[in-house]
Amino acid sequence: MKTREEIKTQVNSLLAEEFEIEESEFLPEASLKETLGLDSINLVDLIALVQSTYKITIPVADLPKIQTFDNLYDYIEQHLS
Repeated sequence: MKTREEIKTQVNSLLAEEFEIEESEFLPEASLKETLGLDSINLVDLIALVQSTYKITIPVADLPKIQTFDNLYDYIEQHLS
């Protein structure tokens, strides 16, 4: 089982590479959409990346719960088996 710190490190690394943004901009309370400059297509890419990396499913209904980097780390941590 991954620790929250491991999840955070891995997610930040993945997102920095995928979206070509410095990890230093990824603040826990920062908006994913604003920080990553996400539109609906990028959001789908982000979800696909997280799902394939962690082998979890993120239903569309859960997307409103994932607004900040902290929300994303929490979600992954809660859904890893």
